[in-house]
Amino acid sequence: MRLEDLNWMDVESYLKTDNRIILITGATEQHSYLSLLTDILVPSRIALAVAEREKVLVAPPLNFGVSTLFATFPGTISLSQATFDSVLGEIVQSLLHQGFSGFFILNGHGGNLMPPVLEDIQLEGHARIYWYDWYKSPAVQDFEARYKLRLDHANWGENFPFNRVAESPAGEKPAVNLGYLDEGQSPREVLGDGNFGGPYQVDDALMAELYQSVVDEACVLIREIAH
Repeated sequence: MRLEDLNWMDVESYLKTDNRIILITGATEQHSYLSLLTDILVPSRIALAVAEREKVLVAPPLNFGVSTLFATFPGTISLSQATFDSVLGEIVQSLLHQGFSGFFILNGHGGNLMPPVLEDIQLEGHARIYWYDWYKSPAVQDFEARYKLRLDHANWGENFPFNRVAESPAGEKPAVNLGYLDEGQSPREVLGDGNFGGPYQVDDALMAELYQSVVDEACVLIREIAH
C-alpha cells in the first residue's frame, strides 16, 4: 500500500488497526552505468514487496541524501547532513503526530545516517524506529560469503534489471581506495566511471536470489515493530 494510492480517510482507517509505515531514504547520485536514482529504485522495490506481504503502508521516498563525495559528477544532487537530518526528523514528527509509531526506514545510500533526533524519539519511547541499510544487511553479508562477492558502490550488487540504463562493461574493475587521494585530487579523478570496483554485473538469477533474501529479512524485521 502506497500513500499515493490512498486518500486521507483511507489512512485514518489504516491507523485503526496498524501504526507502521515504511520510509525510503536514498540519494540521487552517480552510479557509473546505472541509474542516478539507484539508491532510491532498489529500496523502493524492496519496500513495495515487503508492503505487499506485510500489508504495511509505504510513504513516498526521500529522493535526496548526503552525496557530497560525488558532487563533481553531473546529475548528483546532494543535501548537507544537517538538512537531511532535519527533513527526515520532520517527516517522522509529522507522522508521529497523526498516530504512526512504528517506523521502518529502508535506506539505500551509504552517506545517510540515522539522524540523532530519531534516536532521541526512540529513547523517549514515543516510537519504534528500525533503520535498515539493505546493502549491508545480514542477508547481503550471507550472500557475499556464499558466492565470494563483495557488494560495493555501483558494482554488481546494485546492478538489477530495473535500474539499468546502459550496458555495463564486461569483467571486473580493480578496487578503488578513496583513502589515498592526493592533495587537491577529486574522487572523480580516482574513480573514473564511478564504480568502486569488483564485477560490474553478475547473472540476473543471482540478483533475484539476493533481492528475495533481503525482502524476506525485511519482512521479519518489520514484524518486530508491530504493536
